[in-house]
Amino acid sequence: MEPLTPSDVVGVVGAGTMGEGIAEVAARAGHPVRLLDTRDGAAENAVRSIAGRLAKDVGRGRLSREQADDILARLAPVATVDDLAGCRLVVEVIVENLEAKRDLLRAVEDVVDKALTDDGSDRDVLLATNTSSVSVTAIGAALRRPERFGGLHFFNPAPRMGLVEVVRGDATAPEWVEAAAEVARAWGKTPVVCTSTPGFVVNRVARPFYGEAQRVVELRATDAATVDAVLTEAGGFPLGPFALTDLIGQDVNLAVTRSVWEQTYHDPRYAPTILQTRLVDGGRLGRKTGRGFFTYDGTNPVDALPQTAPPRRAPRRVEVRDYDFGPMAPFLDRIAAGGVEVVHVSLSDEEVLDELPGLRLPGEGILRVTDGSTARSWSLEAPGGVVLLDWAHDPATCTRVALMPPRDVEVEVLDAAIGLCQAAGVEVSVIGDVAGGIVARTVSMLVNEAVDLVARGEASATDVDVAMLLGTGYPSGPLEWGDRLGAVRVAAVLGELDEETPTGRYRVSPRLDEAIIAEENLRDL
Repeated sequence: MEPLTPSDVVGVVGAGTMGEGIAEVAARAGHPVRLLDTRDGAAENAVRSIAGRLAKDVGRGRLSREQADDILARLAPVATVDDLAGCRLVVEVIVENLEAKRDLLRAVEDVVDKALTDDGSDRDVLLATNTSSVSVTAIGAALRRPERFGGLHFFNPAPRMGLVEVVRGDATAPEWVEAAAEVARAWGKTPVVCTSTPGFVVNRVARPFYGEAQRVVELRATDAATVDAVLTEAGGFPLGPFALTDLIGQDVNLAVTRSVWEQTYHDPRYAPTILQTRLVDGGRLGRKTGRGFFTYDGTNPVDALPQTAPPRRAPRRVEVRDYDFGPMAPFLDRIAAGGVEVVHVSLSDEEVLDELPGLRLPGEGILRVTDGSTARSWSLEAPGGVVLLDWAHDPATCTRVALMPPRDVEVEVLDAAIGLCQAAGVEVSVIGDVAGGIVARTVSMLVNEAVDLVARGEASATDVDVAMLLGTGYPSGPLEWGDRLGAVRVAAVLGELDEETPTGRYRVSPRLDEAIIAEENLRDL
């Protein structure tokens, strides 16, 4: 299959938000574009909308008037499928319905094949779908030549988002994949290749980001605003899951979750939550209805204030007794820089048996970094209680941390833990005693999902990380993040979560088990 040239005509069927965006991207790349929609005036309205964006780019100095006019001149609304004759690439962007997509693409096949026969051309036509939830394999199965068909999944808004998932169905030819990836690159996008599995890469791997946040709130450990604050200010995510689903639309996000869940035969890892289902049933769909998890005045939430602990006095001196803070080790340096004397003490073998390693707090309490367990599970180890510290993406620069104390924690112990963290220059959110906190459970699930996807051969490790960085803006690719944390630490969190909620949702990927063995072998060398 020959690669496209800028003079090749591109057809886009469906002039909604995504179709309009894809048409604009193709026209900006130099292609003549034919835009088809069965709704009266929809294609013409889409071209007018594109013209408005081009005019803004001219006003901002990003395009000359001549360049904008040239792009606009390449966009042609058309009335019927027959008008797609002569296109080298046709991208379907219609309703997410299997039979509707099959019917349309069969009609497109008839038109483009007749055109090829009539002009004697031996150049093949590439057919593509922008579906985000329908099986590419299932769509292609209805076509005469499924080998020239696959998924080109753009992200919204298509002109600005840099990622395109190139999705191969079971019958898609390797040559189509190569040609489609080249199209994406020529259009200024970064392609990642994956198989046609539920959710592809981004929508599949991202499920725990939403699901774990909703489960923390369902457990009444804290509220949505606090979860968002912890995941952005500690976890480094660009937007919290509740603000993001309000932006996307709760109905849209729930539909994707249900689609992945149903296509994986109700795997508990992707199960929808009652919390979000009730929200959608009640018409609280997010910004577009004025209420979702938050209430909006225009685009601004009016009730998204996180729980933040008031100032507390930090201890002047603390001992870290034979304990490794692991991923939060740089946070100790910040505490010390805040004026607290941090003394590291090694314990003898006999002393280790008699006391729990950790950072000693006044009032016979201990501060430890979460390993996925609950604070109450340590109740016999420290008379004053064990307070658990959640993870941060970058402990050296984070602006908030979460603490998880047991219900019966001594006030002196909790106040000392809060003051100690505040000495590091961060806000502190005290949440309920929930297994894995907020960041640790979310990141561990993201890593596990990414590892599983690679293990099944659905995408390469590099493509998974690139997809999540470009498609979601995560602070690290989940696999790189997992390498930094270590498989043993991630699996420990998942194991504790599975013990707390033994539904199968938190099962550890077999490939993660293999990574644990590899880590242990390295330590033995």
